[in-house]
Amino acid sequence: MSTSFERPVRIRFSHCDPAGIVYFPQYLVMTNMLVEDWFNEGLRIDYAHMIGQRRVGLPIVKLDCEFSRPSRMGETILLTLDVATIGRSSIGIGIRGHCNGETRFRSKQVLVFMSFDTGKSIDIPGDIASALAAFVPPSQSIEAHRS
Repeated sequence: MSTSFERPVRIRFSHCDPAGIVYFPQYLVMTNMLVEDWFNEGLRIDYAHMIGQRRVGLPIVKLDCEFSRPSRMGETILLTLDVATIGRSSIGIGIRGHCNGETRFRSKQVLVFMSFDTGKSIDIPGDIASALAAFVPPSQSIEAHRS
C-alpha cells in the first residue's frame, strides 16, 4: 500500500495571473482541496461532517512553500501528499506539485486539530488517528511520531 495520496489537478484560467502562470496563492487553495479529498477518500473521514457536526477544525499553523517552476493554464499537475509527522494534536504533511517529472512547488504544512467550541487545540480524535496509521511509512511506527 502506498503511503502517499495523489490527485491530478488541471490548471485553469481561474488559477492564473495576467502572465498566464499559476498565481502562487492558488497553490494553497489546491493544497487545501487536496487535504479535504485526502480526508474524504484516503482516510475515509467525512471532512464536512468533521467541520460541521463534530466542530473539529484543522487550521494550518506552520507553512513553508517553495516554488521552483511555473505551471501554465492547460497543464495537469499531480499533487502528492505524504505524512511527515504525527503528534498529539497535530500532523505534519508534505505536498509536492509536479508535472512531467518536474517539481513545480513543494509545501510543508503543520495542521493542528482544534475545537470550534473552545478555539483550542485538541488531541487527534481516535478514529482519525487510526485512519492516519495507514499513511505512516512502513519503516516507521505511529508511536514514534506521536509526541
